[in-house]
Amino acid sequence: MRDPFENQSRRRRTVRAIDIDAWVDSSLYRTWRFIAGRAEAFSLFMRRFRVTGFKRGASEVLGDALTLGTGGLILLMMLALPAWEATRGDWRAVGDYSVTFLDRYGNEIGKRGVKRNESVSLDEMPDYLIKAVLATEDRRFFQHFGIDVMGTFRALGENMRANSVVQGGSSLSQQLAKNLFLSNERTLERKIKEAFLALWLEANLSKQEILKLYLDRAYMGGGNFGVEAASEFYFGKSVKDVNLAEAALLAGLFKAPARYAPHVNLPAARARANEVLTNMVQAGFLTEGQVIGARRKPADVVDHAGGAGSPDYFMDWAYQQVKNLRLPGDRSLVVRSTVDLGMQKVAEDAVETVLREQGDTYGVKQAAVVAMDVDGAVRVMVGGRDYGESQFNRATDALRQPGSSFKPYVYALAIMNGYTPESVVRDAPLCMGNWCPRNYSGGYSGAVTLTTALVKSINVIPVRLTNSIENGRAKIIALAKKMGVATELHSSKSLPLGASEVTVLDQAAGYSVFANGGYKATPYAFTQIMTSSGEVIYDRRKNAPAPERVLDEATVAAMNSMLHQVPERGTGRRAKLEGIRTAGKTGTTSAYRDAWFVGFTGNYTGAVWMGNDGYAPTRRLTGGVLPATIWNKLMTYAHTGIDIKPIPFVEPEAGGKETVVATAAETEAEAPGTAASGVLTALTTARLTQIERLLRTAPRLQPLADLNHPSTVTVAATPAAGDAPAAIRAQ
Repeated sequence: MRDPFENQSRRRRTVRAIDIDAWVDSSLYRTWRFIAGRAEAFSLFMRRFRVTGFKRGASEVLGDALTLGTGGLILLMMLALPAWEATRGDWRAVGDYSVTFLDRYGNEIGKRGVKRNESVSLDEMPDYLIKAVLATEDRRFFQHFGIDVMGTFRALGENMRANSVVQGGSSLSQQLAKNLFLSNERTLERKIKEAFLALWLEANLSKQEILKLYLDRAYMGGGNFGVEAASEFYFGKSVKDVNLAEAALLAGLFKAPARYAPHVNLPAARARANEVLTNMVQAGFLTEGQVIGARRKPADVVDHAGGAGSPDYFMDWAYQQVKNLRLPGDRSLVVRSTVDLGMQKVAEDAVETVLREQGDTYGVKQAAVVAMDVDGAVRVMVGGRDYGESQFNRATDALRQPGSSFKPYVYALAIMNGYTPESVVRDAPLCMGNWCPRNYSGGYSGAVTLTTALVKSINVIPVRLTNSIENGRAKIIALAKKMGVATELHSSKSLPLGASEVTVLDQAAGYSVFANGGYKATPYAFTQIMTSSGEVIYDRRKNAPAPERVLDEATVAAMNSMLHQVPERGTGRRAKLEGIRTAGKTGTTSAYRDAWFVGFTGNYTGAVWMGNDGYAPTRRLTGGVLPATIWNKLMTYAHTGIDIKPIPFVEPEAGGKETVVATAAETEAEAPGTAASGVLTALTTARLTQIERLLRTAPRLQPLADLNHPSTVTVAATPAAGDAPAAIRAQ
């Protein structure tokens, strides 16, 4: 029997569905009509503002400008985010350390940082010092908002007129932003961050606070930061007491502190101070009559300010290493560093001499050098040709392609995977997709051993070796990192040929593994840190991690058997040291943009890079020419007068200089050699320096009262390093 209510129930559900559908349709219709009505009303309203002719064109331009400006503002905000990340945390405390650096022998070499309790308030500084700084660095400092637009355009005009950089466009706020938060790298990214950080400083600090920070944090040459430290160093008095001539000299240091530092070049410093006095007159701060006395009687510096320059690139890096430790408590520290001033001076002179004599011929303007003990103690760091011209450290911060100097990591991996120096691999055409590696000679050698391939720097072989190992490129990256290459490497087909960028410090660290027998040699800048009261708060002998083996002895032996032949009969012959086993590898990149020599002995590892800022190519410069020459000059001096250690698992040269050597502690205890000499050995220089100190500290002899009864004069034995000077005494 059929349910009499069945059709009625279905009819009700159908009615409900129709009702819902009708409600949705009507709602959408009413909504559309409402929107359309409002749009029409808005259109009618906007017609009142319709313009024609010239006014229409102006309104179109204004509208487009507003649109582009809004998009540009959004883009600028996106670019500003990385810059503002630097302001997180206690950014004022970043530079609050006051660090006095000693060299490896305990001699003071310079300072870094700012000491709060020695800072002089802005009100205590002479008025003419403030005016000298503003007249020279930023005349519109109190008028602009952090970026001096007018000054920037004026500097651009002057630079275009002179066809060179003769004026800087950065405001004082921008310079402070760079000093506080950024490096000295010359890139567009850094300039963008600098501009945003300058705006941030202006928004969060008063003009007086910005000026005070600038005067306290700027590098002033001679290892000094801030006008108070510079005044004490150069004039032997507080900045509160400097006269107009001295204030002008200090104000002239901000542009190029190493070039105009009076203890390095007093005539240049005085000439620069004279320019500052002219700036003060042109700015209307002083009259010509008020500065004439300072022109006629320029500033003098105290005697102790003379002497050799400090290793500034090294101290910049070492200071950052100290800050990275985040040591609690006293922020006034004394740091015994690892730098060797004798080797440092030789390296700097070698760089300058080679660039001056042959730089133009090869079209190369820059170089960087790192030399270190095989355990990682950095003895030399040259970050560029002229610290006064550029404080950017090319030894630690510049990323450059290593070229063939990267190949030892590939060969080491091959040895670990069953290859031997005598293994034969075919040097023949090879293509991977559209990329075909080619040899420097343009030809191919056929079947060659790994030793021959490395010595002759054949390009095809390391690519074949990588392809023969499962996940070869990933394993190369892992091995290089394990050996000490701290820069992130990128996997690519050309990775085995050195296409991924590294630093000079990376290469020195990596090669030290071969030099010390297979242990990781993390570069370090100091061995001991003490507070101002003499308390030792860091001692590397206690705090350093235990040595980590990263290559087994068999791999090291195989690699060193190949690498020592590169300077003997391969591409690095100019680096060969007379009578001393030398090992290493040259490197040259595409378009000759980079030239390398990285080498080692049983005593030291050294890496030398040469090239141009901005990646401009050189004139066919290869690593076996100028870089190998610099390396040889440095290492010849470094190995003079010391016990020579053999390269691990390599027989010393017949009749060579390698001997069984003293311990590292005994080597460290040698007397200091404070400067390089073209004639004397390092040991002789050290002994003469010690004798000079004995003579300077010895008491005066009393006149003999009776010549008929002469007294006997004896000289105490020469003390050991670290002992008090022996006295000359009359008996």
